[in-house]
Amino acid sequence: MTAENIAFRIAGGHRPPLQLYGMTSTVLPPDLKPEPRNPSQIIDFLENTKWADTLSHKEVEVLSGYFRLYTAEKGSVIVSEGSREIYLCLLVDGEVRIVKQGDREAAKSLGSVGPGKTFGEMSLIDGEPRSASIIAEEATTLLVLTGDDFQRLSSEVPRLAIKVLLKISKLLSQRLRQTTGALLNHLGG
Repeated sequence: MTAENIAFRIAGGHRPPLQLYGMTSTVLPPDLKPEPRNPSQIIDFLENTKWADTLSHKEVEVLSGYFRLYTAEKGSVIVSEGSREIYLCLLVDGEVRIVKQGDREAAKSLGSVGPGKTFGEMSLIDGEPRSASIIAEEATTLLVLTGDDFQRLSSEVPRLAIKVLLKISKLLSQRLRQTTGALLNHLGG
């Protein structure tokens, strides 16, 4: 019998939830306005993004129960650089700007993100302060997965939580490769 099976039996037949570094309760910024829950709308949106490309329809249905729908007006701060709120956002519609404060200079725009893209994934992984601010460029609709909801997912459907973590890992890996390429170009290589 493996140590995992022993732990499973000790826990009364329930697998313990994934414990992620720095996971705490989530308080969303006041600029995010909750919308009424519409499961079919959330399912439809998830199925039309890359988030569903490795999930079955049933898994998308289950995952949709952990996301919540929010809106933000133009100019709303969705994520504040340096804050420790733990949530990721999947942009349904609208556009957001990524802004980074320099050490001795004014904030710089690092780019924009449009529908179907995500931001805030690192907070689910490491719980560290946010590395940049995200500001709504126009009226925006978002699906939000909070740290608390991700913890609940990991407890209730651990295999699906692992698939979400793999998706986040792939996204972060792609972004690191893009950043490395951009840095090399900037350095003249």
